[in-house]
Amino acid sequence: MKNNYIMPTDVSIITTYRCQMKCQMCNIWHHPTDPTQEIKAKDLELLPQFKFANITGGEPFLRDDLEDIVEVMFTKTKRIVISTSGYHYKKIFKLSERFPNIGVRVSIEGLSQTNNTLRGRDEGFDRGLKTLLGLKSMGVKDIGFGITVSNRNSEDMLWLFELGKSMNLEFATAAFHNSYYFHKDDNFITNKDEVIANFHELIRRLLKENHPKSWFRALFNLGLIGYIGGQRRMLPCEAGSVNFFIDPYGEVYPCNGLEEKYWKKSMGNVRSGKTFEEIWTDPEAEKIRNCVRSCPKNCWMVGTAAPVMKKYIKQVLPWVVKNKLKSLLGLPIEFYPQYFDVGQDKRQGDLRETGIECHDTD
Repeated sequence: MKNNYIMPTDVSIITTYRCQMKCQMCNIWHHPTDPTQEIKAKDLELLPQFKFANITGGEPFLRDDLEDIVEVMFTKTKRIVISTSGYHYKKIFKLSERFPNIGVRVSIEGLSQTNNTLRGRDEGFDRGLKTLLGLKSMGVKDIGFGITVSNRNSEDMLWLFELGKSMNLEFATAAFHNSYYFHKDDNFITNKDEVIANFHELIRRLLKENHPKSWFRALFNLGLIGYIGGQRRMLPCEAGSVNFFIDPYGEVYPCNGLEEKYWKKSMGNVRSGKTFEEIWTDPEAEKIRNCVRSCPKNCWMVGTAAPVMKKYIKQVLPWVVKNKLKSLLGLPIEFYPQYFDVGQDKRQGDLRETGIECHDTD
């Protein structure tokens, strides 16, 4: 990739590290950003066109100028999804009235008691549900919620799946991770058998659905099982190539799963005075991409998994088709770990504990 750089299709913008929640699996709230130092809407005007943009935090609805950021980003892409706790539901309704095509994903970690315990707010579940019900009544189409599975909420995942299905909402899953972003290094699932069994049941239910999107989500959740079990990710991570993150200070990172014990380097800064193309094609950015190719972490998060599942659809399609047919015939689903060799660096996802060096491309 010397002179033929591929421009990214997806971007995630971390608008702030401020957050009113006090989640047990995330310590962002212990490390809030100074509002005067956070990137502004005008800083994002240099960005290119995308297929998809995620606006996240912290809690993005703590930004007084969030509507300005959304306005700029709608000049860059037709699809924007905001990730939120749903706590500030009145602000969410106000923004959605102005931008009815906005997508909203509410983080809910279980049924009422479990959610409020894990997220550290007594009203968390009620406010999240108000957000979903209110947006649905407003006619907003792109709405849903997601759960981050940990040691204490995998059974609730199944109840939330049924809730999402009954309301015709998108339902996303993740497993908790360690990274600089979460300020955590002790997020490990210990009751693996119980959690994996509940993921097996979720996969069975997804494969019974009529929509192909659900069948591919079944495969995504199989990838989460692999992550929980310590296996390498089933497809390569191509963070920093098809997607990237911008942090609240304007730094461009390939992903939000970086850990300093492995490596953590920025590709550039949107406030540097350079054009985005200059940032993206700089030799330093290519060094970062080389780091990604041999990154020892085995993360499996939707932001980096979805793009490669689409890119390598020919490789993953046989599992999807075969197991959908097995579901229809009442046969056992193939739950064993998948690894699709598409020429990725064998060091990627090998979980070695030592740091790595970023080198120039050959």
